[in-house]
Amino acid sequence: MGNSDSVMVQKRMARFRPEERTTIDGVFDRLLGGSGAEKTLQLETLQTSMGDLASDTMVKRIYRCMCSIDPGQAAPSASAKEGTAGVDREQLIVFLADTLRGTAEERAPLVLVMSHNAEGVPDVVTCEQVAAFLEDLISAIVQILTKRGRLQGWKPEQMGDTQLGIKLLAEQMCSELKASDQGTCDVSCLEDWIFRVSQVSLYLEILVAEGLNVSLGSWTAPTLLPLCKETHWKDLKCLLDIPTLMFLAPQLPDSYSTPWRLVFSTHLHGESFTKMVSGLTHHGPTVLLIKDTKGHVFGGFASQAWEMKPQFQGDSRCFLFSVFPTLRVYTATGYNEHFMYLNQHQQTMPNGLGMGGQHDYFGLWLDCDFGQGHSRARPKCTTYGSPQLSGDEDFTLDSVEVWAVGKPPQPPEGEEEDSKKSILNVDPEVQAMMELTGKTLHSEGFNELEEDFD
Repeated sequence: MGNSDSVMVQKRMARFRPEERTTIDGVFDRLLGGSGAEKTLQLETLQTSMGDLASDTMVKRIYRCMCSIDPGQAAPSASAKEGTAGVDREQLIVFLADTLRGTAEERAPLVLVMSHNAEGVPDVVTCEQVAAFLEDLISAIVQILTKRGRLQGWKPEQMGDTQLGIKLLAEQMCSELKASDQGTCDVSCLEDWIFRVSQVSLYLEILVAEGLNVSLGSWTAPTLLPLCKETHWKDLKCLLDIPTLMFLAPQLPDSYSTPWRLVFSTHLHGESFTKMVSGLTHHGPTVLLIKDTKGHVFGGFASQAWEMKPQFQGDSRCFLFSVFPTLRVYTATGYNEHFMYLNQHQQTMPNGLGMGGQHDYFGLWLDCDFGQGHSRARPKCTTYGSPQLSGDEDFTLDSVEVWAVGKPPQPPEGEEEDSKKSILNVDPEVQAMMELTGKTLHSEGFNELEEDFD
């Protein structure tokens, strides 16, 4: 760092550790290939560095943002030179400092310019312009996960539409904007938004660090996807996509965030309520995903293993969510404790699976016959505050998935062995009754075979 640097640039560099300052200071020369002939960074050079990870539109957004920075003010300014003149060293340092170590106040002007996506520094941008910026940014993050081998066992080619997921995640993040009545956002609006929606800064930080190959000792690439284990992808068409997973996974309590294991899918296991219940009841906390015949995709997170009983269960960590046509999460309101319900073979109580609301008016309900369900929220589910999640209030199932999340629960001591035994072995009274009625105990031979194989 030279003594000729502006005071504001020197203050920006002070955010980095001494060993990191050398790295930041060297990015400019490295991008230019160490040539002293070039004095500014041109768009073509940036495209060479970032082009395999970000779209051409996203690279141009970043380049124009760099060009707009006035090092004297250490912020975008209308007085900064036009983009054709290129990016000088001080502009690059301010950009790196504010994207990698900046505050919401410092990042907001950068997002304003990148959303504008044209020469100059605007006073406001529209929500649509912010959404377009986010789509480019999220697309780059998905590309980084794919190119850098960070998919954590997920298979995008056998999952949902990534491009649709990008649009839905961008719309969800934009829904947090507190725009003016005219639908525009100024710097203060963006500052408030960036402060509340942490993904904006996180994604921008990842793109800049990865795209410009800025390796800082104190920074490691965050893990955006949970580990996927024990999932048979061969015949599966997953209801999730990568951007949706990037949104849903952080909503889970930390202890349940990873790994994810597919324990039921109609594509793999058929349309069976009994098989679905087996996946729900034996694997601890789960994420349930439903697609109806109208194309709506939605579901719920159960923070505890499901139990078959005629009472409500679960706790306030449970939530409902929508994936399509909008990406949203609906958490407990505190109005009641009707978090989870699972029952079967009862004559006096509803038989099926429910989350939120009350009997016959669940926020999410699946009948035990496995063909029908309902989402009756008038106007909102009392337990979760969710609206109607399905296309029709009473819907027909298209497909269902159950994902077990977090470390598999350990069975109580002795239970694993007991579960392998026939009821005839466990209950001698039943065995005696079978013998009295003349029934042959075929299971004995099978048990002997099992022991031989063991």
